[in-house]
Amino acid sequence: MQQAQIQTNSTPPARRPVIGPKRQLRTSQVLGFDVAQAGMAEAVYWIADRAQSRTPTQIAFLNAHCANLARKDWRYRDTLKNVDALLPDGSGIAFAAKLDAVSLGDNLNGTDLFAPLCRCLAFRNIPAFFLGGQPGVAKAAAQNARADCPALKVAGYRHGYFSPREEEEVISEINASGARVVFVAFGVPSQDVWLARVRHRLHAPVVLGVGGLFDFVSGRIPRAPEWMRKTGLEWLYRFKCEPRRMWKRYLVGNVAFIARAVLHTFSRRRRGAAKSVDRAMTRAMDIAGSVAAMALLSPLLIGTALAIRLESKGPALYRQIRIGEDGKPFEIYKFRSMRIDGPSQAELSQMADDRNDGVTFKLKRDPRITRIGQFTRKFSVDELPQLWNVLKGDMSLVGPRPALPLEVEKYSAVERRRLRGKPGITCFWQIQGRADLPFERQVVLDVAYLQKRSIWLDIAILFRTPIAVLTARGAY
Repeated sequence: MQQAQIQTNSTPPARRPVIGPKRQLRTSQVLGFDVAQAGMAEAVYWIADRAQSRTPTQIAFLNAHCANLARKDWRYRDTLKNVDALLPDGSGIAFAAKLDAVSLGDNLNGTDLFAPLCRCLAFRNIPAFFLGGQPGVAKAAAQNARADCPALKVAGYRHGYFSPREEEEVISEINASGARVVFVAFGVPSQDVWLARVRHRLHAPVVLGVGGLFDFVSGRIPRAPEWMRKTGLEWLYRFKCEPRRMWKRYLVGNVAFIARAVLHTFSRRRRGAAKSVDRAMTRAMDIAGSVAAMALLSPLLIGTALAIRLESKGPALYRQIRIGEDGKPFEIYKFRSMRIDGPSQAELSQMADDRNDGVTFKLKRDPRITRIGQFTRKFSVDELPQLWNVLKGDMSLVGPRPALPLEVEKYSAVERRRLRGKPGITCFWQIQGRADLPFERQVVLDVAYLQKRSIWLDIAILFRTPIAVLTARGAY
């Protein structure tokens, strides 16, 4: 009979979403933070998967009070921006998300998340440690959690009133317990900043800052009735229970939060409108510039095509698949600068002057390049057919250089930021050294350009491009 009860209490939510321990939860931008967009079951299984696979994970919650504190505390703000999952907590964040017209899924506040998470941890035999609260509160919370879910493995508990000199002892106790999940209830912002500082010393893979959760689970403070929680009025119940402690947080803080959320939305929409106008102006400049350049440079284009055909067999134009904005492939046009019967890239990869940094591949003295190709590459004439790509809309006059599919497959998460804008014929690193710059530096310059992109910056880069072409630095 006891075994049947344990099995019933430890069964996780009904249908498991298809997720993996390495996958991040989907997010939406709310008030400048990446807030998780997930259902309750998805969040629970994601946390349990991370604990089971021992994937280091810090989880925090964002509510109106947290957002108010983060605005004033740069350490807390930086912590929330760098946790592995920031879960939406309460009607304030739902209100801000609605203003921004984004979806967040379920309200993933710590108190509602706790019970299904404990059932899931129990089902997988994942031990948890309770740290925080006044003396006796963590113990009571752990005992009540075990009463609700008898199969839950409590690795240990300890109150949160310890001195800095006792910190090492606390960390050693958590590590010795074998816990894979640590619930930390110091209150915000202390708990999240502390976890960010010590998480590398904790053996437990998953750590959560849970605020006042232990007070509710232990029974020290009663929760609001279910109808108040469902209608987003739990804050009003807490204010009624503790008016002297909560009046400033709720009466003053909520009004300030709503005002800032509205101002943030207006500011974001104004920036969005300005960005749309800037992109329209950039597209107009791309069309006018590409048409004018093709007309003015038509003698050079025709002469180069004839010279290529006369020197070596094969077409004058070379077409190749490249990766554009948001990872979309397109066909790029260039003047052919190599013999079509030359050695393959694999055969050349071991040459002494190989400029292969793990992602890009380029040779300073490539034997495949023709005499006309040496000239067209040196002065970037081989890139001029890309004016047609600009006119088509696949590329822009200015933007990160388009990468090969094989290169993109090797990109890290940071390097993939290069794909957030339309590729261009010229860019920051094209005017600062071209192929002489290491790939890491190219990425830094491309990401910096995309963050600052404007039509005036594009014009400045276009004016500097002829100087870079004539000096021919890094052109091979």
